[in-house]
Amino acid sequence: MTRNSTTTWGWAAIALHWIGAALIILLLAHGWWMTHLTSRPERLANYAGHAAMGYDLLVLLAARLLWRWMNPVPGPPGDTKPWERLAAHVSHAGLYVLMFATTLVGWGLAGTMRTPLQQDIFGIKVPLIYANPDRAVHEMWEDTHRVLAYVLLALVVVHVAAALYHHFVKRDAVLKRMVVELKT
Repeated sequence: MTRNSTTTWGWAAIALHWIGAALIILLLAHGWWMTHLTSRPERLANYAGHAAMGYDLLVLLAARLLWRWMNPVPGPPGDTKPWERLAAHVSHAGLYVLMFATTLVGWGLAGTMRTPLQQDIFGIKVPLIYANPDRAVHEMWEDTHRVLAYVLLALVVVHVAAALYHHFVKRDAVLKRMVVELKT
């Protein structure tokens, strides 16, 4: 089933979720490695690849959000408490806001480099949304990007913990329906 139903995610939503999740984990890990475990010359060489993946994540996020708006969102299991529904709604909204905010700030940051970073991983030229190589401006964008990334990481951990809670404690189909397409 390509499209979502009121009870299951379609394969397109599942694919967009897991490709996006893989890119986010890769970007978070790469960003941390790049800024904590490499020397300055090595770090500079990695910025272009990091920005390229970020541009492609932004496109994927837009596609995912469009897909979500055009398809029903499967409802929670029937025994879900009101506070759990609210927590799920708030955390999903927070994930989308943080994913977009982190990538958009990263896009702005790419324009503050001495040599602006303007290519995605496929070599497609990306226009800059901001261009100013001033060091103080660069540091402001960089600090904002870093803080947003850490907050995003924290919310990703909460998201994974909630999925595992549903699977191992509540023993419902919340995680299963995002891993494989269930027949209705």
